[in-house]
Amino acid sequence: MDFKTYIRDINDFPKPGVVFKDITPLLNDKIALKAACETLFDKLNKQHIDKVVGVDSRGFIFAPLLASKLNAGFVPVRKKGKLPYETLAESYKLEYGTDTLEIHTDAIKKGDKVLVHDDVLATGGTAEAVCKLVERLGGEIVQCNFLIQLDFLNGAEKLKGYDIQALLNY
Repeated sequence: MDFKTYIRDINDFPKPGVVFKDITPLLNDKIALKAACETLFDKLNKQHIDKVVGVDSRGFIFAPLLASKLNAGFVPVRKKGKLPYETLAESYKLEYGTDTLEIHTDAIKKGDKVLVHDDVLATGGTAEAVCKLVERLGGEIVQCNFLIQLDFLNGAEKLKGYDIQALLNY
């Protein structure tokens, strides 16, 4: 399936000069949505997964679908202050300043095999912070997968040593 036909470019969003890759047409089409989930699942090559970590917020779309298909638990990683229980935090650099992500301290057990999922791999800062959180809790990252990888932003450089898979590359 040509998934790129389901991705819409939005110019100057969220700020001037940015071309936003809008995944909502893909999500809106039941055949494309199912095929995307199946393709991401197939990229795992039947590896055992205990937990699927989804990154706030669009990572929450496919991560629970993958967790269900993998018979694994789903773990949300959220922006600071959004999780109700005791958390572990990791800050990372943005273009202008920093941001912080949090995970519940009991979400990952030592030795858990973990799939990290987000919608887009751009500069890699978010995914790198998530990997650090998972590893600080004792999880072993099996793969980081993304709906879209923006190769020109070199985010994979921050994830060296991890198996990175993407449905689409730009």
